[in-house]
Amino acid sequence: MSFLFAIGDGDMGAPALYLFVAWLISAAAASWLSERKGYGQKPGLAAGLLLSLVGLVIWILWPARADSKWKLQGAFRNKSGKTVAEARAELHDG
Repeated sequence: MSFLFAIGDGDMGAPALYLFVAWLISAAAASWLSERKGYGQKPGLAAGLLLSLVGLVIWILWPARADSKWKLQGAFRNKSGKTVAEARAELHDG
């Protein structure tokens, strides 16, 4: 005896694929943002997986820690050319 769990013909369709990809991208982006803001990757990954795009928005709005990559090197890339260790040493020395 077999059970039919799918509704309709079993084809998920393009919208389901797009939502799945958006979910994965938001989880990866939230993980990257939380790591860059000094909290580690796990809180961002959890927020991105559980809350999807809302988790990403939360990490965009969440404040960065004082000695994080976000504060030391800039929001998205290293503008100064210094490593995080160099920027932290400069921050604590000067």
